[in-house]
Amino acid sequence: MQITSRFTIAAHLITAIDYFKGMGRVNSDFLAGSVGVNPVIVRTVISKLREAGILKTQRGSSGAELARPLEEITLYDVYKAVDSVNESEGLFHFHEQPNPNCPVGRNIHKVMDDRIMSVQAAMEEQMKRITFADIVADTKREIQKESVSHDKDSDCQRE
Repeated sequence: MQITSRFTIAAHLITAIDYFKGMGRVNSDFLAGSVGVNPVIVRTVISKLREAGILKTQRGSSGAELARPLEEITLYDVYKAVDSVNESEGLFHFHEQPNPNCPVGRNIHKVMDDRIMSVQAAMEEQMKRITFADIVADTKREIQKESVSHDKDSDCQRE
């Protein structure tokens, strides 16, 4: 499968930006601590989300914020925004050169290609139905179950 980690990083960022809004600066350094990656990676993903109209940022401001309501941002929007899949290859990368002298090698593409495209299309349709309102609500419910304090700075710094 070809989905990159940028997709789950982007989902984490959007959820954290909404969760921590109003609690101080939610900048790339803070978000990197939450995700557990280098701030450069966070800035790269934020840039892609900004280009897609999902986030907005301003230099010297309090960090990133949502450009649209959570109900209007789907998993599919994020999947497309962060180039989760190489468009020319699709979700599944087929081995390059099956042996044309082998009866299986000669025919495997004929048998698999449409099926693989169908699986990817079904996944993408499902992603269009899931909004970040769902993701954020479920995340807040899980946090509530933990009864953890909301001490933003001490909980999310990188170790």
